[in-house]
Amino acid sequence: MTNDDSVNASSAPASEQASASPWVLRDYALIADGERGALVGPRGEIAWMCAPAWHDAAVFSGLLGGPGAYRVSPCDSSNVWGGYYEDGTLIRVSRWVTADGIVSCREALAAPADTGRLVLLRQIRAVRGDARVRVDLDVRGDFGRHPMAHVHHDGQGWCARTGPLHIRFTGADDARPGPCGRLRTEVHVLEGGVHDLVLEIGNRVNDARLDASALWEATEGWWDAAVPDCADTAAPRDTRMAYAVLHGLTSTRGGMVAAATTSLPERADTGRDYDYRYAWIRDQCYAGLAVAAHGPHPLLERAVRFVSERVLADGPHLRPAYTVGGEAVPEEQLLPLPGYPGGSDRIGNRAGRQFQLDVLGEALQLFAAAARHDLLDTRGAAAAQVAVEAVAGHWAQPDAGLWELERRWWTHSRLCCVVGLRDLARELGTPAAPTWSRLAEEILTETRARCVHHGGHWQRAADDPGPDAALLLPLARGAVHPCDPSLALTRAHVARHLTDDGYVYRFLHGRQPLGEAEGVFLLCGFMMALAARAEGREAEAVRWFERTRSACGPAGLFAEEYDVAQRQLRGNLPQAFVHAQLLECSARLASSAGAAVTRW
Repeated sequence: MTNDDSVNASSAPASEQASASPWVLRDYALIADGERGALVGPRGEIAWMCAPAWHDAAVFSGLLGGPGAYRVSPCDSSNVWGGYYEDGTLIRVSRWVTADGIVSCREALAAPADTGRLVLLRQIRAVRGDARVRVDLDVRGDFGRHPMAHVHHDGQGWCARTGPLHIRFTGADDARPGPCGRLRTEVHVLEGGVHDLVLEIGNRVNDARLDASALWEATEGWWDAAVPDCADTAAPRDTRMAYAVLHGLTSTRGGMVAAATTSLPERADTGRDYDYRYAWIRDQCYAGLAVAAHGPHPLLERAVRFVSERVLADGPHLRPAYTVGGEAVPEEQLLPLPGYPGGSDRIGNRAGRQFQLDVLGEALQLFAAAARHDLLDTRGAAAAQVAVEAVAGHWAQPDAGLWELERRWWTHSRLCCVVGLRDLARELGTPAAPTWSRLAEEILTETRARCVHHGGHWQRAADDPGPDAALLLPLARGAVHPCDPSLALTRAHVARHLTDDGYVYRFLHGRQPLGEAEGVFLLCGFMMALAARAEGREAEAVRWFERTRSACGPAGLFAEEYDVAQRQLRGNLPQAFVHAQLLECSARLASSAGAAVTRW
């Protein structure tokens, strides 16, 4: 037992400091409550969790090679792992078949969530035969810098500190503190029985009783009320899963993180390791538009509220990304951790300071979708006006664009604004609507003059004739008429130059072959499906949709990229905008006769 808050993680034996080697990304599952999330590995380990909020420091950082662990797994190491989500939730059931029986562990972050306190629920079940399960808890705050201190049992459960955070842990009364306060025990559960473990970590002391049954009941009710029935979509189960992921990544304050993790490499040892634990305005709009394609569900209202507040606060200086609470994204810095193999250990994101014109266009599309569902309130309408003025004042300037690159005259950014202005003029019908429509036509005319290739297709930028899969989305949403030849020519150009084995890449990287510079972008595969549908090619749209949605891990989670040759997920996990595009595609394709055969 230790009672010294100043003990450094480095004082622990080497065997205690770091977790076992991480798994490939497809093997991880996510549990989340909107305010934070945790990745669960096949060994029953919590490989990654930040507390108390998404962008705060990790208390379990084994995913990046750091110390800290919370593992619940069979004592019999000879076992086969599996698992599943309870339908329409991020309640995960890990399952192991051992030589003597079947053991499962049901796990969730308790909801409704408190922004300053998380409660992690784990329920061990002896499915067949008696279960002997090892429990190992080693909370290490601030990316491993603070071991557990002041560890003691107060008669109801274990209490401790890790830096400024308070810890309570029930269900492991027989545990004994080890080095740096680590708690270990074995739990014996008779066949058919269950055993509950409850871990609370917060920034303040909480005296309320940790009642596992009540917490589970509230969490089940929260998920049941949040995720709609998606039986009317092209892929109901996957669509409900996508909605659950988006809901689990969205704070009560409205902000939705782009992903639960940081520093997972998109390509080994290339330096492309980013922190996605923040709310990107574009991603928030994608999610809101996807939800709006299916119905006026609560996530649409949250997206509109968050984007409206940011637009009203920052106007033409709208940042691409914020914390889920609306604060500025911190500067990038490195951590003293080994990092995920092939990656680094970066936190913060420099993209938070860029000007990205397309974000304003996406915001206008979101406000128009909200108006279509009669969900745009006075503040939303005011934000729409501010966004229009920002577009009018800045559309002719270079910007960093969707892919957050150098400032150029990106075609995609202008086409997004065209769609947003037209949608808003149509849905709001205010006296200003004709002015918005004229602005849309002015932008489109100038963009045509600069960015239509002599071959008839849209090119990447005014000074770049290359293909860009991002163009497919504004074209699918009405930047040009469906019969405009540039739609078909652009989609054909992208299919010819940026696809492999039914998957879609973003753009060309010089002379490098597809697949060497980066993986396919799953977002772009769903964009291709929407563009094919806009062109009237329903069967082809379904084919792109089905191929792209196959690129998930066993848990049903998508990362940003997919390595076609190795069939591996790449980048941070789970990537919200990929799940959003799956939801939108599934909702839109369901109305076509061709999609009927894909319902499962």
